[in-house]
Amino acid sequence: MMLPPLLATPDQEAAARALALRLGGSADSVQLVSGRLRDALGALPAQGAALVLEPEGLGLYALDMPGSGAVRVNLEEGSLGWRIAQERARHEMIVKACGLKKADHPLRVFDATAGLLRDAAVLAAAGARVTLAERSPVIAALIEDGLQKAAQSFDLRPLLANLEFHPGDSLQQLQALASADTPVENRPDVVCLDPMFPHRDKTALVKKEMRVFRAVVGEDADADALLAPALAAARKRVVVKRPRLAPWLADKKPSLVMEGKSGRFDIYLVG
Repeated sequence: MMLPPLLATPDQEAAARALALRLGGSADSVQLVSGRLRDALGALPAQGAALVLEPEGLGLYALDMPGSGAVRVNLEEGSLGWRIAQERARHEMIVKACGLKKADHPLRVFDATAGLLRDAAVLAAAGARVTLAERSPVIAALIEDGLQKAAQSFDLRPLLANLEFHPGDSLQQLQALASADTPVENRPDVVCLDPMFPHRDKTALVKKEMRVFRAVVGEDADADALLAPALAAARKRVVVKRPRLAPWLADKKPSLVMEGKSGRFDIYLVG
């Protein structure tokens, strides 16, 4: 895995060097930013993304979108903060797709592609007990940073109590859950998959989050391989988030489909 450039403000130097080592890089690879961050980012090649540790937290910056700001895991910011209000979370499509509204007890959900925690946070706010997996060490570092900052908020404590992060390869974790050695009662009720879908329109401006994700993670070329172990691991259903016109994952027809304006949820009922 190719690590993105890692920059840090002087007050974050020690933490940034520790992070570089944790990501498998060298502590000496950290670039300290003594002046304006925008100038430091502008001095890098205008492609891919850079990881920056600053007082606001850990963020990814798209190097081909100067001035676009950082991509972070922030459970209180912008539309996500609005979505995770409990009374709103119950009405989100992901909550309906996972069957939470009709459940008579809190469901256990395994989110195999955690990303920026947007769907996971909504599910946790709606009462699900969510286990998260993320195989990219860089994205996992963003998640850990975001969860640490969220833990400082009294209002987010009930939500955080429903989130459990297990960094690492989600395919291996699914295979372990589906194993005969795992008791049925320890398996998730629902498995959620949101694999990166190849962006084929090279002229369209992909939103910032997707650009930095592709720069760090690449395309999920093995996404199809997640479906079979997900179906074997789930007790009730597998929910796959897809762009509206995308093909079915692994060419397998879902049991149900919930469609939105730009995306859809393919639902595979189990048992």
